[in-house]
Amino acid sequence: MSNDKVPLPVSNFKRANFARGARDTIPMLLGAAPFGMIFGTLVSASPMMPWHGQLMSLSVYAGSSQFIATGLIASHAGMLVIWLTTFIVNLRHMLYAATLLPHVAHLSARWRWLLGFLLTDETFAVVAGHHQQALTVDERRYAHWYFLGSGLAMYSNWQLWTLVGLLFGTLFPGLQNMGLDYAMVATFIAIIVPQLNRLPYFAAAIAAGSFAYLLQNLPYKLGLLSAVFVGVMVGVVLSRSSAIGKEAA
Repeated sequence: MSNDKVPLPVSNFKRANFARGARDTIPMLLGAAPFGMIFGTLVSASPMMPWHGQLMSLSVYAGSSQFIATGLIASHAGMLVIWLTTFIVNLRHMLYAATLLPHVAHLSARWRWLLGFLLTDETFAVVAGHHQQALTVDERRYAHWYFLGSGLAMYSNWQLWTLVGLLFGTLFPGLQNMGLDYAMVATFIAIIVPQLNRLPYFAAAIAAGSFAYLLQNLPYKLGLLSAVFVGVMVGVVLSRSSAIGKEAA
Protein backbone atom coordinates (compact mmCIF):
# COMPACT_ATOMS: atom_id res chain seq x y z
CA MET A 1 0.00 0.00 0.00
CA SER A 2 1.36 3.40 -0.98
CA ASN A 3 1.98 5.93 1.77
CA ASP A 4 1.81 8.87 -0.60
CA LYS A 5 -0.60 11.53 0.51
CA VAL A 6 -3.50 12.23 -1.79
CA PRO A 7 -3.39 15.93 -2.74
CA LEU A 8 -6.34 17.94 -1.56
CA PRO A 9 -8.70 19.38 -4.21
CA VAL A 10 -8.04 22.96 -5.21
CA SER A 11 -11.52 23.91 -4.00
CA ASN A 12 -10.52 22.93 -0.48
CA PHE A 13 -7.64 25.41 -0.45
CA LYS A 14 -9.87 28.13 -1.88
CA ARG A 15 -12.60 27.57 0.69
CA ALA A 16 -10.09 27.35 3.55
CA ASN A 17 -8.38 30.59 2.57
CA PHE A 18 -11.70 32.34 2.02
CA ALA A 19 -13.02 31.26 5.42
CA ARG A 20 -9.78 32.21 7.15
CA GLY A 21 -9.85 35.67 5.61
CA ALA A 22 -13.42 36.25 6.81
CA ARG A 23 -12.60 34.86 10.27
CA ASP A 24 -9.50 37.04 10.72
CA THR A 25 -11.57 40.11 9.85
CA ILE A 26 -14.13 39.64 12.65
CA PRO A 27 -12.40 42.11 15.05
CA MET A 28 -12.52 44.73 12.30
CA LEU A 29 -16.22 44.06 11.73
CA LEU A 30 -16.96 44.95 15.34
CA GLY A 31 -15.10 48.23 15.02
CA ALA A 32 -16.85 49.20 11.78
CA ALA A 33 -20.38 48.35 12.98
CA PRO A 34 -21.07 51.58 14.92
CA PHE A 35 -19.45 53.58 12.14
CA GLY A 36 -21.84 52.13 9.55
CA MET A 37 -24.84 52.66 11.82
CA ILE A 38 -23.90 56.30 12.44
CA PHE A 39 -23.56 56.84 8.68
CA GLY A 40 -27.07 55.49 8.13
CA THR A 41 -28.36 57.75 10.89
CA LEU A 42 -26.71 60.83 9.35
CA VAL A 43 -28.26 60.04 5.98
CA SER A 44 -31.68 59.78 7.63
CA ALA A 45 -31.22 63.28 9.05
CA SER A 46 -29.92 64.74 5.76
CA PRO A 47 -31.74 65.86 2.61
CA MET A 48 -30.83 62.52 1.03
CA MET A 49 -33.36 59.71 0.62
CA PRO A 50 -32.63 56.48 2.55
CA TRP A 51 -32.01 54.56 -0.66
CA HIS A 52 -29.36 57.13 -1.59
CA GLY A 53 -27.40 56.18 1.52
CA GLN A 54 -27.67 52.45 0.87
CA LEU A 55 -26.72 52.93 -2.76
CA MET A 56 -23.70 54.95 -1.67
CA SER A 57 -22.59 52.11 0.60
CA LEU A 58 -23.12 49.57 -2.16
CA SER A 59 -21.33 51.47 -4.91
CA VAL A 60 -18.86 53.83 -3.21
CA TYR A 61 -18.03 51.65 -0.19
CA ALA A 62 -15.66 54.09 1.48
CA GLY A 63 -16.68 55.11 4.98
CA SER A 64 -14.67 58.32 5.35
CA SER A 65 -15.65 59.55 1.90
CA GLN A 66 -19.29 58.71 2.51
CA PHE A 67 -19.35 60.73 5.72
CA ILE A 68 -17.68 63.70 4.05
CA ALA A 69 -19.88 63.50 0.96
CA THR A 70 -23.03 63.37 3.12
CA GLY A 71 -21.95 66.50 4.98
CA LEU A 72 -21.09 68.32 1.76
CA ILE A 73 -24.40 67.33 0.18
CA ALA A 74 -26.24 68.61 3.26
CA SER A 75 -24.41 71.94 2.89
CA HIS A 76 -25.33 72.08 -0.82
CA ALA A 77 -21.72 71.91 -2.02
CA GLY A 78 -21.05 71.56 -5.73
CA MET A 79 -20.40 68.19 -7.32
CA LEU A 80 -16.83 69.14 -8.25
CA VAL A 81 -16.05 69.99 -4.61
CA ILE A 82 -17.49 66.65 -3.48
CA TRP A 83 -15.49 64.72 -6.06
CA LEU A 84 -12.20 66.45 -5.30
CA THR A 85 -12.63 66.18 -1.54
CA THR A 86 -13.43 62.47 -1.56
CA PHE A 87 -10.63 61.86 -4.07
CA ILE A 88 -8.06 63.42 -1.75
CA VAL A 89 -9.38 61.50 1.25
CA ASN A 90 -9.09 58.21 -0.63
CA LEU A 91 -5.57 58.83 -1.92
CA ARG A 92 -4.26 56.69 0.94
CA HIS A 93 -5.49 53.68 -0.99
CA MET A 94 -2.63 54.25 -3.42
CA LEU A 95 -0.27 53.16 -0.66
CA TYR A 96 -2.41 50.15 0.16
CA ALA A 97 -2.56 49.11 -3.49
CA ALA A 98 1.18 49.58 -3.99
CA THR A 99 1.90 47.39 -0.97
CA LEU A 100 -0.38 44.55 -2.05
CA LEU A 101 0.37 44.74 -5.78
CA PRO A 102 3.19 42.15 -5.71
CA HIS A 103 0.73 39.62 -4.27
CA VAL A 104 -1.98 40.16 -6.89
CA ALA A 105 -0.01 41.16 -10.00
CA HIS A 106 -0.34 37.64 -11.44
CA LEU A 107 -4.14 37.67 -11.25
CA SER A 108 -6.49 38.45 -14.10
CA ALA A 109 -7.86 41.97 -14.52
CA ARG A 110 -11.25 40.78 -13.29
CA TRP A 111 -9.75 39.60 -10.01
CA ARG A 112 -7.70 42.77 -9.53
CA TRP A 113 -10.69 45.05 -10.15
CA LEU A 114 -12.81 43.06 -7.70
CA LEU A 115 -10.17 43.05 -4.97
CA GLY A 116 -9.42 46.72 -5.61
CA PHE A 117 -13.06 47.61 -5.04
CA LEU A 118 -13.12 45.62 -1.79
CA LEU A 119 -9.89 47.17 -0.50
CA THR A 120 -10.47 49.19 2.68
CA ASP A 121 -8.34 50.22 5.64
CA GLU A 122 -9.47 47.19 7.62
CA THR A 123 -9.07 44.68 4.81
CA PHE A 124 -5.64 46.04 4.01
CA ALA A 125 -4.52 45.59 7.61
CA VAL A 126 -5.77 42.00 7.67
CA VAL A 127 -4.39 41.00 4.25
CA ALA A 128 -1.04 42.74 4.72
CA GLY A 129 -0.64 41.01 8.07
CA HIS A 130 -1.47 37.69 6.44
CA HIS A 131 1.30 38.10 3.86
CA GLN A 132 3.82 38.95 6.57
CA GLN A 133 3.35 35.49 8.06
CA ALA A 134 5.27 32.36 7.06
CA LEU A 135 2.80 30.96 4.53
CA THR A 136 2.92 27.62 2.79
CA VAL A 137 3.15 27.41 -0.99
CA ASP A 138 -0.57 26.65 -1.29
CA GLU A 139 -1.51 29.45 1.09
CA ARG A 140 0.40 31.93 -1.06
CA ARG A 141 -0.97 30.48 -4.29
CA TYR A 142 -4.56 30.98 -3.13
CA ALA A 143 -3.99 34.07 -0.99
CA HIS A 144 -6.33 36.07 -3.22
CA TRP A 145 -9.16 33.93 -1.83
CA TYR A 146 -8.11 35.06 1.65
CA PHE A 147 -8.27 38.65 0.35
CA LEU A 148 -11.73 37.96 -1.09
CA GLY A 149 -12.99 36.46 2.17
CA SER A 150 -11.80 39.45 4.17
CA GLY A 151 -13.14 41.96 1.66
CA LEU A 152 -16.59 40.39 1.32
CA ALA A 153 -16.91 40.09 5.10
CA MET A 154 -16.24 43.82 5.49
CA TYR A 155 -18.50 44.71 2.55
CA SER A 156 -21.43 42.70 3.89
CA ASN A 157 -20.91 44.11 7.37
CA TRP A 158 -20.95 47.69 6.05
CA GLN A 159 -24.16 47.11 4.10
CA LEU A 160 -25.88 45.56 7.13
CA TRP A 161 -25.06 48.37 9.55
CA THR A 162 -25.82 51.08 7.02
CA LEU A 163 -29.27 49.54 6.66
CA VAL A 164 -29.71 49.36 10.44
CA GLY A 165 -28.85 53.04 10.74
CA LEU A 166 -31.23 53.97 7.92
CA LEU A 167 -34.12 51.99 9.40
CA PHE A 168 -33.71 52.78 13.08
CA GLY A 169 -31.53 55.90 13.15
CA THR A 170 -34.53 58.18 13.53
CA LEU A 171 -35.36 56.42 16.80
CA PHE A 172 -32.03 57.59 18.22
CA PRO A 173 -31.52 61.12 16.88
CA GLY A 174 -28.45 61.69 19.06
CA LEU A 175 -26.73 58.46 18.09
CA GLN A 176 -23.73 60.18 16.52
CA ASN A 177 -23.12 62.02 19.80
CA MET A 178 -23.10 58.92 22.02
CA GLY A 179 -19.40 58.27 21.55
CA LEU A 180 -19.88 55.10 19.50
CA ASP A 181 -17.28 56.35 17.03
CA TYR A 182 -14.58 55.49 19.59
CA ALA A 183 -14.72 51.95 18.17
CA MET A 184 -13.54 53.17 14.78
CA VAL A 185 -10.78 55.25 16.36
CA ALA A 186 -9.58 52.17 18.22
CA THR A 187 -9.79 50.16 15.01
CA PHE A 188 -7.64 52.67 13.13
CA ILE A 189 -5.07 52.66 15.91
CA ALA A 190 -4.94 48.87 15.65
CA ILE A 191 -4.51 49.20 11.87
CA ILE A 192 -1.84 51.89 11.90
CA VAL A 193 0.50 50.92 14.73
CA PRO A 194 1.58 47.50 13.33
CA GLN A 195 2.36 49.16 9.98
CA LEU A 196 4.81 51.69 11.41
CA ASN A 197 7.72 49.26 11.18
CA ARG A 198 8.49 50.51 7.65
CA LEU A 199 9.94 53.94 6.92
CA PRO A 200 7.37 55.04 4.28
CA TYR A 201 4.46 54.33 6.63
CA PHE A 202 6.15 55.84 9.67
CA ALA A 203 7.11 59.00 7.77
CA ALA A 204 3.62 59.29 6.26
CA ALA A 205 2.03 59.00 9.72
CA ILE A 206 4.37 61.63 11.20
CA ALA A 207 3.83 64.01 8.29
CA ALA A 208 0.04 63.62 8.29
CA GLY A 209 -0.21 63.97 12.07
CA SER A 210 2.00 67.04 12.13
CA PHE A 211 0.12 68.83 9.37
CA ALA A 212 -3.25 67.90 10.89
CA TYR A 213 -2.18 69.55 14.13
CA LEU A 214 -0.64 72.63 12.52
CA LEU A 215 -3.58 73.23 10.17
CA GLN A 216 -6.41 72.27 12.52
CA ASN A 217 -7.90 75.78 12.51
CA LEU A 218 -8.47 75.94 8.75
CA PRO A 219 -12.16 76.07 7.78
CA TYR A 220 -14.12 73.29 6.07
CA LYS A 221 -11.75 70.60 7.39
CA LEU A 222 -9.15 71.78 4.89
CA GLY A 223 -6.41 71.15 7.43
CA LEU A 224 -7.37 67.48 7.67
CA LEU A 225 -7.60 67.12 3.90
CA SER A 226 -4.21 68.79 3.48
CA ALA A 227 -2.72 66.46 6.08
CA VAL A 228 -4.08 63.42 4.24
CA PHE A 229 -2.63 64.66 0.96
CA VAL A 230 0.79 65.39 2.48
CA GLY A 231 0.90 62.03 4.27
CA VAL A 232 0.03 60.12 1.11
CA MET A 233 2.58 62.01 -0.98
CA VAL A 234 5.34 61.41 1.58
CA GLY A 235 4.50 57.71 1.69
CA VAL A 236 4.35 57.36 -2.10
CA VAL A 237 7.66 59.20 -2.66
CA LEU A 238 9.50 57.14 -0.04
CA SER A 239 7.96 53.89 -1.30
CA ARG A 240 9.08 54.61 -4.85
CA SER A 241 12.53 55.67 -3.68
CA SER A 242 12.86 52.43 -1.72
CA ALA A 243 11.75 50.37 -4.74
CA ILE A 244 14.21 52.15 -7.03
CA GLY A 245 17.00 51.60 -4.52
CA LYS A 246 16.25 47.87 -4.39
CA GLU A 247 16.25 47.60 -8.19
CA ALA A 248 19.55 49.47 -8.41
CA ALA A 249 21.11 47.15 -5.83
